[in-house]
Amino acid sequence: MMTDSELENLSVALWRKMYQAYTRFKNGMDQILSEHGLTMEQYLVLVTIKYHDAPIRITDIARWLERSTNSITMIVDRMVKAGLLRRVRDRRDRRTVNVFLTSKAQDALKPANPAAWEFMQQGMSPLSSKDKNTFASLFEMINYKLLEYLNPGADVEGMLKSDSKQQDHLMKQWRKQAWLATPRAKRRGTRKGKTV
Repeated sequence: MMTDSELENLSVALWRKMYQAYTRFKNGMDQILSEHGLTMEQYLVLVTIKYHDAPIRITDIARWLERSTNSITMIVDRMVKAGLLRRVRDRRDRRTVNVFLTSKAQDALKPANPAAWEFMQQGMSPLSSKDKNTFASLFEMINYKLLEYLNPGADVEGMLKSDSKQQDHLMKQWRKQAWLATPRAKRRGTRKGKTV
């Protein structure tokens, strides 16, 4: 049986490993996406806009990406200057400003999406499907505890349920994309007489 000190040390070691994995994942995504003129932050903003129901506001993007509205505003400002996004004032409520992709952003996403998807799949490739399910369950437990700690008295179950609905919607939208068809899925579809 582990002592309290050993358990604390293990918690710190696990936190360090999660941080290292996140940092390496972000650096890898930045490296891959830079080939398409994007950073990971820009890519995430573009994907959020593209695969969520329009119109979308900066506050919606910030909520989905779990960032402050100010930080997303700064990213959007730079992306507007770069010609990737445009702001449009809502006709019914002039106080509301929606954000839309430009054709330049659509063109950047075409090659960036499959490259990012491939990187994500490669990063998770050492894990079996059972390991991935276990990993997801463990992260759900950690997320629950963190949300509970950061939002005392909040409906954490409701927050997680909302996150799950948004994730399901995003995955449905992503699954409609032709670039998601892996070479193996394409081969399977061709054998059945249809392309995937």
